[in-house]
Amino acid sequence: MSYQVLARKWRPKSFATLVGQEHVVRALTHALEQQRLHHAYLFTGTRGVGKTTLARIVAKALNCETGITATPCGTCSSCVEIDGGRFVDYIELDAASNRGVEDMTSLLEKATYAPTRGRFKVYVIDEVHQLSGHAFNAMLKTLEEPPEHVKFILATTDPQKIPVTVLSRCLQFNLKQMPPGHIVDHLSRVLEAEGVAFEPASLRHLAKAAAGSMRDALSLLDQAIAHGAGKVEEAGVRDMLGTVGDDNLFAILDGLKDADVQAMLDAADAMDERSLSFDSALQELATLFHRIALLQFAPQALTDDAERARLAPYASAFDAEFLQLCYQIAIHGRDEIGLAPDEYSGFAMALLRLFAFRPDSAKPLPAGAGRAPAVAGKRAAPDAAAKVSRGDTPPKAIGAATGDDWHGLVERLSLSGLSRQLAQHCELAEMGEAQVTLRLPPIHKSLLNTKAPQEKLQDALREHLGRPVKLNVVLGEAEGMTPAERVRGEKRERQEKAVAAIEGDPFVRDVMDIFDASIDESTIKPV
Repeated sequence: MSYQVLARKWRPKSFATLVGQEHVVRALTHALEQQRLHHAYLFTGTRGVGKTTLARIVAKALNCETGITATPCGTCSSCVEIDGGRFVDYIELDAASNRGVEDMTSLLEKATYAPTRGRFKVYVIDEVHQLSGHAFNAMLKTLEEPPEHVKFILATTDPQKIPVTVLSRCLQFNLKQMPPGHIVDHLSRVLEAEGVAFEPASLRHLAKAAAGSMRDALSLLDQAIAHGAGKVEEAGVRDMLGTVGDDNLFAILDGLKDADVQAMLDAADAMDERSLSFDSALQELATLFHRIALLQFAPQALTDDAERARLAPYASAFDAEFLQLCYQIAIHGRDEIGLAPDEYSGFAMALLRLFAFRPDSAKPLPAGAGRAPAVAGKRAAPDAAAKVSRGDTPPKAIGAATGDDWHGLVERLSLSGLSRQLAQHCELAEMGEAQVTLRLPPIHKSLLNTKAPQEKLQDALREHLGRPVKLNVVLGEAEGMTPAERVRGEKRERQEKAVAAIEGDPFVRDVMDIFDASIDESTIKPV
């Protein structure tokens, strides 16, 4: 007996077994139950999401010998013949190879005749966007007012190429890409029914490689079973797909978390030995940074408990701001990898960049050093603060941060990102023994959308002052000049001096007089 591939063997034969398209199934079921049957349907979506499968189920629902129903029996001669592609009144046309006006005219001429066996003639035109303009024009009138016994089902991966005149004559249903969780669940059921041993982790790799296509997932599963000699194991699937593998990616994250640059480079070497794609590795790293950031800001978005547990240590170790920078480094690293001397050096440089921009890596490492002492995302305490904690020096005086000295204090605090912006746009309102009150102009209130910048600023103040203080930020117009305004004022003053120096230069003045020229002040940069 010949072997039937899984994608065909496990093709859904009813609405109940169709995976991941509940919104379309619900609408079609209600229409069939209420006998509100449209004459033309358009199914859109990427490859392998069930467009032609859904068309066959609709054809069975219309022609089942038990009557028009949302639950065709699947056992009558009409249902069996439609499933087998032998039903005389079910016609599938591939528009990619039958795209001319002659093909369409021939089809429409036959449509006028009554069905031979069924209740309706069902015409399924796959990849309908590939029809020529003349073919579309030829079908317009029939598509709008077809004979009562004719139903059209159009399917396409590119609805943008279909004329509006055709779209307006159809009920349009957009089929979604399959979520990875749906694919994993379906593959699990298939393997259990087939009696094939498998490791659950291997199915996640197949689901990711399928990119939303259930047909691709089943085809890959066939390949994985053959590759694994009758069983599906994670290591074998990774080798088959040539994927980077979670072990390498998490080794990089562990190295970044533990300030171990050598561990990060060792992971790159291991990938190079297996000839894995460094571009894919950066893509996967960006995905991981995105998932970790989601866990920090919206943990309910991660529905997989195993994934949440695996990413939790990194969510607590990495600053939210640093994660945003990591994501940027990863996605820009993909753009630059083609410009690197070779892919390995481009990937390694991206890893070194991740390490170099860790919050506690602001100071250059000594020659030959491969490890930094602090944990990623936790700032190393300044030497002065360390001395305070040991009792070597007394705490900093309260008055040292009052009045205009707030500007200088902001420069001395170990701040970056949003926490530094918050400090620069604030004005010191009150400095007490246990509380520091800052005034923030309402125009910058978006800096208070998250608590992280305030918490980091509070921690930096505690470190600098050598005592526990609570930070209180209130909204209000600044009475004086904030550090940010002072910086802008100083830049503006330096720019004006530079422009004045150029304008006062005798040679420049002579050139302007001779050529009736003017100075483009935007090109002058102070030094």
